[in-house]
Amino acid sequence: MNNFKKIGLTALAASLVSTSVFAGELTATGSASMTVEGYSGTILESDTAWSMADSVILAGSTELDNGMTVSMSFELDGDAEATGSAYDDNSLTIASDALGTLVFAAHGGSSATSAIDATAAGNIFDNFDGAANGLTVTGVADGSAAAGDNSLHYTLPAMVDGLALMASLNTGGATGTNATGWAGTYTGVEGLSVSYGVGNIETGLSTTAGDQTVMKASYAYGPLTLGYSSNEIDLGLASTDKKTTSWGLSYTVSDDISVTYGVETIDLADATDAEYEGITASYTTGGMTVSLTSQDAANIDNTVDTDNDFDYWALGLSFAF
Repeated sequence: MNNFKKIGLTALAASLVSTSVFAGELTATGSASMTVEGYSGTILESDTAWSMADSVILAGSTELDNGMTVSMSFELDGDAEATGSAYDDNSLTIASDALGTLVFAAHGGSSATSAIDATAAGNIFDNFDGAANGLTVTGVADGSAAAGDNSLHYTLPAMVDGLALMASLNTGGATGTNATGWAGTYTGVEGLSVSYGVGNIETGLSTTAGDQTVMKASYAYGPLTLGYSSNEIDLGLASTDKKTTSWGLSYTVSDDISVTYGVETIDLADATDAEYEGITASYTTGGMTVSLTSQDAANIDNTVDTDNDFDYWALGLSFAF
């Protein structure tokens, strides 16, 4: 009987030694914030609301014997739980210096173009989605069916200093929508970043299929950073063609204080331009950031109507841990 115990313990010890070769690392990071915000306008007057955001990201990684690194990540999010989901963004990444990086995102991934299509002003239009008149503002949606769900994103290995190239495949499953894309970013000159990307959306319908082109550039000189972006979406019907242009200027007052001003214009076919502008100031100390935002929008439904002109303000407090 003692011999059997000895054999069992020896086998267990051997299994622990053999699996320790593949031991990886598991980390947890998180953030929380609370915001008070409100609007003013012809229809919406001083509608003030409080909101909270919370997120914990669990990430694990290991290095294989062949030098490849495998990592996974998923996010526990209060908003996701409210909609019945156990977690939010989740992905698996396989990477090596020789083969590049492949990311499979079950949820919350990006296409090659959506990874770089945030406006230079920081997507001001997002703060006016679903305003009092029920309008939804879509400034730079890339048209890919599942917004990154069940998508593949591949970054090529470095071939030229400062140049990163990527490609993506987004599938819409039952929606019948698929999107492919590629993009490149060049950072080989100090302070300069230039990005260009093209996406192709296939829906099986000539009225909704099309393409997206994104261009973006920024240059930092001392405490100042100037950025410009252009995002053009052409989906079948000429009446739905949309182009979003933006520029932004950031000034770093100190290590703790920064101020950003930006402008965005959304041109929908031959309709009146929707125009946005705003300024944000932030103060960071340790893991806490306090921000104050003031923005305004005109013609958010691309028509001249004072009912669609709004002012927006927000005071936010966020923590990282």
